[in-house]
Parts: sequence; structure tokens; C-alpha cells
Amino acid sequence: MENPESGNDGVLSIPETLPILPLRGLVVYPQTAVPLTIGQPRSIRLVDDVVSGNRIIGLVTAKNPELENPGPEDLYSVGTVAIIHRLFRTPDGTIRILIQGISRFHLGEFTSLEPYLVAKITPATEVVSESLETEALARNARDQFEHIAKMIPSIPRELVDSITNISDPLQTAYSIANFERMELADAQAILELDPVDEKLRKLVSILVRESEVLDLGQKIQNEARSEIEKVQRDYFLREQLKAIQKELGEGDEQTEDINDLRKSIDEAEMPEEALKQANRELERLSRLPTAAAEYGVIRSYIEWLAALPWKKSTEDNLDIINARKVLDEDHYGLNDVKERILEYLAVRKLRLERKTELDSAKRNDLIRKEREGVILCFVGPPGVGKTSLGQSIARALGRKFIRISLGGMRDEAEIRGHRRTYIGALPGRILQALRRVESYNPVFMLDEIDKLGFDFHGDPASALLEVLDPEQNFEFRDHYLEVAFDLSQVMFITTANTLETIPAPLLDRMEVIQIAGYTEQEKLNIARNYLIPRQIAENGLLNKEIKLDDDGILSIIRQYTREAGVRNLEREIGAICRKIVTTISEGKRHRGKIGEKEVHNLLGRPKFMGNEEIERRTSIPGVATGLAWTPTGGDILFIEASKMPGSKGFQITGSIGTVMQESAHAALTFVRSHAKEMNIDPQFFQKEDIHLHVPAGATPKDGPSAGVTMTTALISLLTDRPIRADLGMTGEITLRGQILPVGGIKEKMLAAHRAGLKTIILPKLNEPDLDDIPQEIRKDMEFHLVEHMDDVIKIAIPKKKAKK
Repeated sequence: MENPESGNDGVLSIPETLPILPLRGLVVYPQTAVPLTIGQPRSIRLVDDVVSGNRIIGLVTAKNPELENPGPEDLYSVGTVAIIHRLFRTPDGTIRILIQGISRFHLGEFTSLEPYLVAKITPATEVVSESLETEALARNARDQFEHIAKMIPSIPRELVDSITNISDPLQTAYSIANFERMELADAQAILELDPVDEKLRKLVSILVRESEVLDLGQKIQNEARSEIEKVQRDYFLREQLKAIQKELGEGDEQTEDINDLRKSIDEAEMPEEALKQANRELERLSRLPTAAAEYGVIRSYIEWLAALPWKKSTEDNLDIINARKVLDEDHYGLNDVKERILEYLAVRKLRLERKTELDSAKRNDLIRKEREGVILCFVGPPGVGKTSLGQSIARALGRKFIRISLGGMRDEAEIRGHRRTYIGALPGRILQALRRVESYNPVFMLDEIDKLGFDFHGDPASALLEVLDPEQNFEFRDHYLEVAFDLSQVMFITTANTLETIPAPLLDRMEVIQIAGYTEQEKLNIARNYLIPRQIAENGLLNKEIKLDDDGILSIIRQYTREAGVRNLEREIGAICRKIVTTISEGKRHRGKIGEKEVHNLLGRPKFMGNEEIERRTSIPGVATGLAWTPTGGDILFIEASKMPGSKGFQITGSIGTVMQESAHAALTFVRSHAKEMNIDPQFFQKEDIHLHVPAGATPKDGPSAGVTMTTALISLLTDRPIRADLGMTGEITLRGQILPVGGIKEKMLAAHRAGLKTIILPKLNEPDLDDIPQEIRKDMEFHLVEHMDDVIKIAIPKKKAKK
């Protein structure tokens, strides 16, 4: 190969125009030798042309290393003039060359783009200073590079020695930058800086940062190595201890037991407090003989600690559409409950999405404080689907479901567990259930919370305060475990038939959702879509063997059941299915379609007669139809008043409570004080007794909402005018005849609709409660909102007297 052209003074002559070789991901500096591999066709053509000439090319780095064929606009403005020393062609068609950087240049105008880039160049001279600062910077750079090389075994020692012996500051900067790992932009910046001082200062800052990163990495590696060595050392010592014990023939069974417990503790992923307690007890156990009385107690305690789901959970399914579909599949209606569950899912979904937008400090704080934040309490009569609704919620969330019944529970230890000092001590039923379900975030249903009791063993309702308080239950301490367990991720749902028996502090911690009874149309839909298919499947029938039409279902609802829920309705449907199964088993012919007539044949005489009973009872003066609320839903009641010769006597019977007796006396006082206005003989009370009776006499009754009904019954009796048969009423009365609001309006209206009442008298102040009543009931009934007893009399008691 020919030597490159040189000037008269022996200095290499650099042309004003050079072929430009773009470099990808690499910066070549002056005074450095770098091997390159050429694979692009245009670059190979360039190298071939240059080698046959003066061997001088311009090397310029591309701004984006991903570009296959960078154009003029893709290149940096400063490059390096280089000379090709060696060339080697490989069998795969690529070329390997060794180049030597000579000097810097500024790119000028491109004179040619094909077959390769050719551009005019302007030499860029270096600004070299021989000051003490320059020498200090160069020495610092060499020292930092030597420190880094000690931590990177791949850097040869000979290379380090050659660089540390360089005295020229510019050569020092370029030599170290050539071998140091750095970002492409930083490498190009070192090339573009003119003063040597600036080059060295930039290089030193990069070297210092790299040195700190390597120091930190080496520290982490040393810590990990020492931890591994400790674990290996412990393992070898335990294996040696096993071998020694085996040779001595002692401690085998106990050692295996201890090792199994230690393995269970390691796998349980306990929090720090529980882990310390478990290891402490395990250490005590290892020093005890197996025959010791305390051995079994400690062993059971450790097993309980290890078996609890400290970190086991299920992932929530936060798909709102799927949740709505699941809830609708399992339950008809109950829109308030379903909307509340969907709100909970939407909030939880948004909270998880927003976590990723926070910085790490805020995110950790959010995770620490995260809780369910809701304890739902479903209150409603039996048979409306409170318990099964919990199972649907768990299915919609994708969580496990666990249920315990609190009915009749009297011992506080049932909730918080017994202390380990007692024989046969166990954790409370909360932690027992979590261990059984193997998840720390299930849907946990506490059934019949209104039926908790208390005695000398303690008050379980008070123990539940900590469990159901979102601000406390993240650190629930069972008496048996004595360490904190996080209940904040459990979704607690409680059920009750009435709120009156739930202690106020416990009720305050729960979000109450009232579930009223079903309307007749809702029962029809529930029977058609849920109850009948379930009973057909449970009794082994085929769909073609039984077809219960709407008339038959309505007949069962009206004449064989009178309830807020659908439990008895399902029982009656099940009874029909069993009778059909019996008919088929006996080989008798069976007609598949079942209407009202077939229902009567299968179930016998109707249990309820509908409106006939109301019309029969209210056809005489002194009988009024009232509306009552009971824990099993709404109901109607008849209040009967009768008179007899006597002297100012007033009797009240029917197993009524103190409040209801006071309402009766208030009703009598109002009637006596307004006797003249209602054309009642004032002397009547001197010579007649009045008896007020509320059947059924064996059923306890109490409350102020029968005041209006009692007053109306007395006025009907004393004016000898019967009350409208299709009328029901409720409301509390004052001595001056004012009508006060009462509760349970929705349940009372459902009962009135079931009984066939068409006209309802309500207190004016209960008008907002009408919004909760289903539209189908509001269409069938006429509501009168009253403020005074005079308004009730005008509506309830016609002017004409009863027929003798």
C-alpha cells in the first residue's frame, strides 16, 4: 500500500474536500487508533476508493444510531480526520479497518451525496493551555480512570499503565474518552469542546459519576455475597448438627419438627412483629423436651401463626360491566345495593390507576393508608336475599367468600379468641375463618348481627367495634395471637332484620342499606327467572314436565304466602314440584301446564283470602285497618273498638306495649275533647265503657304509628259510621290532633298492596318517603297526605251511618 501524501515539512496534508464516513453509536477522537467494521454498501465503496488514493477520510457520528443510512442533516457538525492504516476483507462481505484519528474538523457544504457523502471541511484547532489547572485536571482524570479500571477486570493493566504515563493533557483527554463508557452525546461534546480545560472538566465529571456508580454496585455485590455466605454457613452447620445427632441417635424427631416449623415460618411471609414472635417461640420450643406440657401449646401457636394468610390474597376483578352482569344474574331488583357495590369497584379501580401517577414517597404513603373504607350492613326482612347477595358480591369481585353467623353469640372470646394460658385456647372466629378461606381480602359476611347477646362472658358486640372500624382494624389483635393482623383489606358485610337491637356505637361504624320487601310483580319475575328453574333442577324434573304460568304463580303469591321476601314462595313452588315428581313416579298421567286451578288442586285450600277478610271486618263501625312495620316486613293490623254500658271505663287489650297504650289514651283524649264538634253526646262517657282491642292478641305490638288508626276507630264507633273498606292508615297523633311522621313507610306500603288496599292515609311529613315506593305500587294506590285529624275524618269516615 502507498503512503499517504505529506507536505514539504513532513506534516500530513489534509484536502479541503473529504469523503465522509458516518459512524453509528461511536465517536472517534484524534490521536487514537480504533478498529471499525464496515458493512453498508456505500461505506464499502467509500473505503475502496479512499484506500486506492490518499487513505484520508472524514469520520462524523450520526445523531441517531438507529438510522441505517444517515443523511447530511442526521450528522453532528464536528468530526475527525482519520487515516486508514490496515484493511481486511472477511468472507461475509464486510470490511474491517484500523484507523488513526488525526485532527478535528467542522463540516461544511456537501458536494456529493452519491455514491457516498463528500463534503468540504474546515480544520478545527485545539486550544491548549499549559496552566497548573490543566495539569491538575489531567492528573485527576488519570487517577479516576485508574480507580475505575481496578473495579472493571476486563480493562488490561497494560492499557492503564500506558494512559497513566501520558503527560500531554489533550492526549490524556482523548485516550481516556476513547476507552471510557459514556453516553453518545457526552462523547460528542468532549470532541466539540475547543479548550482542553473544558474537555478535561467534562471528562472528569463523567469519570466521577461512573466511579460512584461502580463503588455502589460493588458495595451491593459485597453485601449480597456476605448474606449468601452466611446462609451457606448456617446450612452447613445445620447439616453437620443433623449428622452429629444422627450418630448419637438423639433429637431426630424433634429436630425435624423444628425444621418443618421453621420452613413454615419462612414461607408464611409474616410482617416483622409476627416474624419476631414466631422465631422467639420457635427458639423456646427448640430448648424444650417434647414431653414438656408447654411443648404442644407453643407448637400449636406457631402453627397458627404460620397458617394465617399474611400475604395470600386474590386479585380483584374491577370490570364494572362484568360486576353488573353477575349481580343481575343472581338477584332481581335491589338496585340500591348493586349501585353501591359498583361505586365501590369504580373507586377502587380509580385509586389503583392513580397510584402509578404518584411519586414513590406519596405512593408508599397511599399504600400504607389504603383500606376498604366501607362496612356494609344489609337490613331487611327475611327472605329478600341478604345472605345470597354477599356471595354474588364476592363472585363479582373475584374474591373468596366466607360467612359466620352471629345469632345467639354471647362470648367475647368468640370474636377475639382465648388467651394462651387457657387449656384448649384458640383464636377467635374471625381469624379462624380467614385461615379456612386462605386469603386476607375475602368478602366476609357477619350474618344476623342484630341477634348478638351478652352475659358474664363479655359483650361480643363491643369486641366487634375494633373489627368493623376501618380506622382500627388494620391492627386487629386477637387475644390468642397477641400480634397485629391487618383486616383492612377484608370487605365486611353484615346482615340484620332490624336496627333497634344493634348497639349504637357498632351501628355507627356501618353503612346501612335498607332492603325492603318485594312487590307482587317483582316476586313474579323472581319466581319465573330464579325460583322455578332452581326447584326444577333440585327435584330432578325437566322443563317440559312442568310449566307454571303467571296465573299460577300469582295465585301462590296472593293466596298461599303473605311475606316480604320469597322464601315461602320458593317452598310452595318446591311443594308443587315434589307432588309432580310423585305423580310421575307412580306412573300417572301429568299435565305439564299449571295454572290457578292446578295450584289449588296441588296445594289445597288457600291460606289467605285476600280482600274478603278486610271487607268483612271493616263493614261495621269501630274497626279500622292500620299499617305496621315488623322485623319480617310490613303488615296490616285491625284495631277494633266496642262500647258497653258502664261508667267512664277504658280498656286496651291485644298484647300491646307501653308506647302503644299511651297512643290509645292520646286518641281517647282527642275524641273526648272534640266530642261536640263530631256530634257525639257529651254524656256518652258518663254512662258507657269503651274497649279497644288489637288482634292478634298473642303477638306483641308497640310503637306510636297506630295513633291515627286508633283515633279513627274510636270516632267511627262513637259516630256509628263505618270506615272505608279499601283504606289503610298510619301516623302518630298528638293531643291536639296533629299528625306526626312515622318510619317503615316502604314496608307498610308493600304490605298494604299485598292486602289489596287501594287508598292510604299518610302523614304529610312522610311525603319524601313516597320516592322509595316502586312505581307499579304508586299507580295502583291513592295516597292522601294529612296534617290534622280533621283531614283523616273527611277521607276515612263517610257521612252516612251504618245500616242497622
